[in-house]
Amino acid sequence: MADSTSSPAPTCDVDGTCYCPLTGVIDTLSQKYAMQLISIIGAHESLRFGAIEGHLSSASTSTISKRLDEFEDAGLISRTQYNEIPPRVEYSLTGDGDDVRTRLEPLLEWASTAE
Repeated sequence: MADSTSSPAPTCDVDGTCYCPLTGVIDTLSQKYAMQLISIIGAHESLRFGAIEGHLSSASTSTISKRLDEFEDAGLISRTQYNEIPPRVEYSLTGDGDDVRTRLEPLLEWASTAE
C-alpha cells in the first residue's frame, strides 16, 4: 500500500502505453551527441560554436547546430548574440540545463568505467 505522499503512477492508455514525465527529456537527450554537448557546455561558463566543434570533432556542423537549436527550444541552453563585427555568439547552460548536467554526470562516469 502506497503512502499518501508518493508520486502518482504514470497515466496509461487502454493499450498499456504509459505517458511517463521523462519521455520528453529522454527524447531530447537520446539524440546523437546530446549528452556530450550538455557536458561540454557545462564544463565552461560559455562557449562559442567553434570551440564546441573543437570538442566534438566527430560531429558534423549541422548536427551540432541542430542540437543547439533543440536545447535552446527546450530551455536547456541560452544563446547570446553580441552585436560585433564579426558577429559573436556564445552558448551557456540555463539553470535547467545545469540540473540536467548534474544528473547526467553519475551516468557518464558509470558508462566510462563499464567499458
